[in-house]
Amino acid sequence: MTSADIGVFGGSGFYSFLADTETVPVDTPFGPPAAPVTIGTVGGRRVAFLPRHGRHHELAPHAIPYRANVDAMRQLGVRALLGPCAVGSLQADVHPGEFVVVDQLVDRTWGRADTFHDDFASGAVHVAFADPYDAALRRVLVAAGRSVGVTMHDGGTLVVIQGPRFSTRAESAWFSSQGWTVVNMTGYPEAVLAAEAGLPYAAIALVTDYDAGVGGHEPVTQEAVFSFFEGNVDRVRELLLAAIPHL
Repeated sequence: MTSADIGVFGGSGFYSFLADTETVPVDTPFGPPAAPVTIGTVGGRRVAFLPRHGRHHELAPHAIPYRANVDAMRQLGVRALLGPCAVGSLQADVHPGEFVVVDQLVDRTWGRADTFHDDFASGAVHVAFADPYDAALRRVLVAAGRSVGVTMHDGGTLVVIQGPRFSTRAESAWFSSQGWTVVNMTGYPEAVLAAEAGLPYAAIALVTDYDAGVGGHEPVTQEAVFSFFEGNVDRVRELLLAAIPHL
């Protein structure tokens, strides 16, 4: 099979990455991934790209084939996996347009297939997950973002909600009161599946809004999130292009 060095999952509004690519079909025991994988080259690294929601955002957060997506990257032999995503801010001092390279995660989802090990017929498997994100990848991403002039928050907690609805005001106030930094709908189980697959993983969170009226701002809408991310997707690409040669 064709191989790649780095894997990148595209998020909301980020459905393609590189121009000169080849499309690689990948079959997995968990069904097809969300979209065909495309592979191109950045700074001497072969980069596999897969939009987690599908090529036209046809998959809701709870319906994304997370296991197939991660297994496809594993089969391609990637040695690092990056997960750009759109997030809402839970803190008044974390502003839209800024990036957070999170270092912790809180799972508030339910019913998602979140392990490759549905039974222990071949032995028990309990993956270590105290630190969900790879420290070395995080350092590269923070440095790359600062090198291209974007505001980077080094560390923070991502709380992942089930979706597809946004938070209530009460939920958002609770998340904020816990000191959690940002909220989204896709960070779990992507991170834990990467851990089970042995793939170093890091998330790059672009803040698109203040969640459910944080800091007195108007509650978020789908239109506002999509519009903001689409208007800033080139900054996500720029950050990735700066980081990948150093991975």
